[in-house]
Amino acid sequence: MSSMPLTRLHVASRVAASLAGGYAFVWGFATFGISLLVAAGMAYDEARTLIYLLAFLVFLAVFCWAFAAASLARVWAVLAGGGAAMTGAAWAMSRSLS
Repeated sequence: MSSMPLTRLHVASRVAASLAGGYAFVWGFATFGISLLVAAGMAYDEARTLIYLLAFLVFLAVFCWAFAAASLARVWAVLAGGGAAMTGAAWAMSRSLS
């Protein structure tokens, strides 16, 4: 591990990644999970409740990971990119079911 001093910009970017990127990732997780469960036959209200309970744990995990990961670029790519990919997949799935 490098011994670079942490700058304010680096810390601010980690905080932004953990909050904004974590929110985007969890939003994608929730939309994809609800769409997947509804497509599998579960009632919407039950699917939403189950996914929202899991989403809290997912957000906690990605929030902590954003500070523990070695590469800040990887954190942004996984959280923002993963959130966008899951949201897009949920949108495509919901369009194909209707």
